Amino acid sequence: MAKTIFEELGGKYERQGDYLIPCLTVPAEEEQPIGTWGQRHLNYLKQYRKVTYTNLLTSGRLNTYLADIDKQAQERSHRLIEGMKQAQGKRNS
Repeated sequence: MAKTIFEELGGKYERQGDYLIPCLTVPAEEEQPIGTWGQRHLNYLKQYRKVTYTNLLTSGRLNTYLADIDKQAQERSHRLIEGMKQAQGKRNS
């Protein structure tokens, strides 16, 4: 039997009953903590951007992406709060 392109590229199959299922794994990814904003963005991706979510998940970049989104959102939140503090302080003077 001729090899499939998947087999030629080093892929393997596993027999389950009458079916040959390709043995696929998701690349390992460094675990990073994901805060509130990252969790909210994850829910958004799952609900409204399913293709982007699947691409990030299968490429092994989802956790890194969400940690980066969380960090950016926290930094922006801190900048906004500091700006509001300064604006409030100027009004009270």
